[in-house]
Amino acid sequence: MPKVNVAEFLTLAQHHPIIDVRSPGEYAHAHIPGAISLPLFTDEERKVVGTAYKQQSREDAIKIGLDYYGPKMRKIVEEVEQLLHSRQHKGGPEEKWVLLHCWRGGMRSAAVAWLLELYGFKVFLLIGGYKAYRNWVLAQFEKPYSFKVLGGYTGSGKTEALHQLRSTGKVIIDLEGIARHKGSAFGGFGQMQPSQEMFENELAGKLLAAQAALPDGSKIWVEDESQRIGGINLPNALWHTIRQARVYFLDIPFDARLDFITRNYGKHKMEELVNAVIRIQKRLGNESTKNAINLLLEGRHRDAFAILLRYYDKYYKSSLQKRENVEQLTTVIPAEVVDAEVNRWLLISLN
Repeated sequence: MPKVNVAEFLTLAQHHPIIDVRSPGEYAHAHIPGAISLPLFTDEERKVVGTAYKQQSREDAIKIGLDYYGPKMRKIVEEVEQLLHSRQHKGGPEEKWVLLHCWRGGMRSAAVAWLLELYGFKVFLLIGGYKAYRNWVLAQFEKPYSFKVLGGYTGSGKTEALHQLRSTGKVIIDLEGIARHKGSAFGGFGQMQPSQEMFENELAGKLLAAQAALPDGSKIWVEDESQRIGGINLPNALWHTIRQARVYFLDIPFDARLDFITRNYGKHKMEELVNAVIRIQKRLGNESTKNAINLLLEGRHRDAFAILLRYYDKYYKSSLQKRENVEQLTTVIPAEVVDAEVNRWLLISLN
């Protein structure tokens, strides 16, 4: 069976399914984006086999593994068969090709690959397994990417403007979208963040796709972010690369941004809003926290958000000033309204 490196594996994955035979817990923590979980062992079975390998012998571990594997063989074949059948109905290729990996490209993937090949599938094994893929992921963040950074105070509609830029053919990466968080205390409403590892896997894939789609001489647009987005950290090397790029700062009046924030966040439940304020109490200060909560409870959402917006403006300005060569690398773009389509054209007209 063909064994391929990570780059070849990901190229093939554009047209053929990835099957992850690691345990459900391993897959749930993080996996190659788009991979389908088809575990050889349950989490408990994996633990038993691993313990036997360490405390008894390799041979004993294999025998125990075979006891678990045998009854599942038909089901594994039928699930892969159904998977390919479904993809063909959706316009996928007719070849019976599948990509396969486990943790290190060892016995689990070899066992399943043997079975699938016996049945008639063409199987491509990832050399080094998921561990090799993770090494590839981390290496992506060290590359010298060229970025344009969309900046602006909280409530400027930067994410919406970023997506409008994509509609004009610009290449973008939505960091907050990958992190499932909008960055502020209210940014996690209605979203569940991925694990740090899964975030990195998705981000590496977006960087690869962006580089492939980038016209000569163009740069990737990203939103200006703190290194931490909710509970997720941007990889150090990539964040420092972004921090050295030119910032295109949408300078929108306070009241326009306050209206935008009030419309977008004022609809949330009172308990969610109050808890969000409490989470930043240490930085916001006791007095401002108390005032903001009291205003929320009185139904004066706009006044409460004004307190928070002043805090975030101060925080963002401080962060911006910490950039190297900030004056030389910042282009201020005056804008009157929080309107993604209008502001997209302002951004395009100036660069």
